[in-house]
Amino acid sequence: MYIVSLTYTAPLETVDSHLDAHVAFLKKHYSLGNFLASGRKVPRTGGVILANAASRTQLDDIVKEDPFYIHGVASYEITEFVASMTCQEMSFVQNK
Repeated sequence: MYIVSLTYTAPLETVDSHLDAHVAFLKKHYSLGNFLASGRKVPRTGGVILANAASRTQLDDIVKEDPFYIHGVASYEITEFVASMTCQEMSFVQNK
């Protein structure tokens, strides 16, 4: 499992001009099972995606599809972690 932390590198007006395409990107990867949760940081300096990609290489390729990445309006920090404990609804991501 991975935490993808996005930090905006452009003014919010520029970020917002790519927001619809970014949301379409998110929806695509939710439907493929690659993303589990996502949302804005508070304050609005970027966002976070909880990803369940098969590998770091696959996730790197997915990130390169993001319109925010393509247009250079965000930087990305990716942290891999092993879920050793979860709520029942997320038990499918536990390392067993």
